[in-house]
Amino acid sequence: MRVGEGDKCGQDGAAVFRRHVLYIPGYDPFPPRRYRELYRKEGAEQALISGYELAIRPRAGEAYGWSVGARIDSRVVEAEVEVLVWSDLVKSSMEQGIAATYVQLVRTAWAYIGYGALFQLMRLRKGPMIAALYPVLFLVAQAGLALLVFVCVAKGVAWVWPSVIGQGVAILAGLVAGGGLLRGFRAMDHRVFAYYLMHDYAFSAALKGENPPALEARMAKFRATIRAALDRDLDEVLVVGHSSGAHLAISILADLIREGLPAARPALALLSLGQVVPMMSFLPGAVRLRADLRYLSLRDELTWVDVTAPGDGCSFALCDPVAVSGVAPEGQRWPLVISAAFSQTLSPERWKALRRRYFRLHFQYLCAFDRPGSYDYFRITAGPMTLADRFRDRKPSAGRITRALSPYRDMA
Repeated sequence: MRVGEGDKCGQDGAAVFRRHVLYIPGYDPFPPRRYRELYRKEGAEQALISGYELAIRPRAGEAYGWSVGARIDSRVVEAEVEVLVWSDLVKSSMEQGIAATYVQLVRTAWAYIGYGALFQLMRLRKGPMIAALYPVLFLVAQAGLALLVFVCVAKGVAWVWPSVIGQGVAILAGLVAGGGLLRGFRAMDHRVFAYYLMHDYAFSAALKGENPPALEARMAKFRATIRAALDRDLDEVLVVGHSSGAHLAISILADLIREGLPAARPALALLSLGQVVPMMSFLPGAVRLRADLRYLSLRDELTWVDVTAPGDGCSFALCDPVAVSGVAPEGQRWPLVISAAFSQTLSPERWKALRRRYFRLHFQYLCAFDRPGSYDYFRITAGPMTLADRFRDRKPSAGRITRALSPYRDMA
């Protein structure tokens, strides 16, 4: 809200704090209602734990999202949460057959190994690289088992039917059995996520770190949506980028600021959560992303806070995405790199229950903490303080990693 323009007040006489949150998911094929239900469930739990009021209701308009009403720290807050949807592009990229997925595996492995990114990424953080190797090993193991089944079935049929025709039938039977096993593994992927993760990494590596044209076109629409929010009567426009949605948010906001922002506008902020920026920025084609990282790190038009946690093995925890990409300029301002410290902000019982659930932990940033610290997703998105004010005096976490390890540092 621009100074002097607010006229609606809460019961205590304080002006209602208004925020527009624009959430950019990671590589996720699920519909956006998943995030509404997650916010509803986890927000209610966090409100109960922390002693504030928070409720969600349907949001008017064509865009997908929800409205949040809250009373936190004796202030009334109205927030609109909008999901910037690109799940259709994700689904399209995942529509690969079994054979095509194995071709993707080879191409993706070459992209990271052949261009030297893999070894530098391993020096940076081993957790996400183990997560990256997981689908490769799992898919190779599945192929190996399918090959074993093929050989066993083919030999068995050939032994029973030792004729020329029998040999052909044996090969066909082996192919049917081995192929059936691979299809069975594919059908069970909702439990093991091998195909899903393979498609995720292949999407990043397909153009050597460059965004596909369809994604760039969608990002332009997102940029227009954020720009429109800056013309509204609000206190803050908060962009939240989770996982691979973080690097999309970085490029979108860099372009937005380059275009020019309105003189009178709400506070603009970026909250990147569980980011995997180096998986893109360490590839040779990511010249646009590296330029955007450097540019955004200097801007005073926004506040950028980057939150990760060492307990999240799927993110590059406490890695300054600008610095590790080798593009940190003199006078770098952003991001403020802090830890969500799962082992401290979750009770020992809760931490024990979650610590081996790696994919669930990657979404913990959007969930309730039973021992909340300075990071509270619901206070940030529905509380009466801007991101800048909330973390104004906060220092970067002591474990922040700033070593420049990217093998490629050229920029657009």
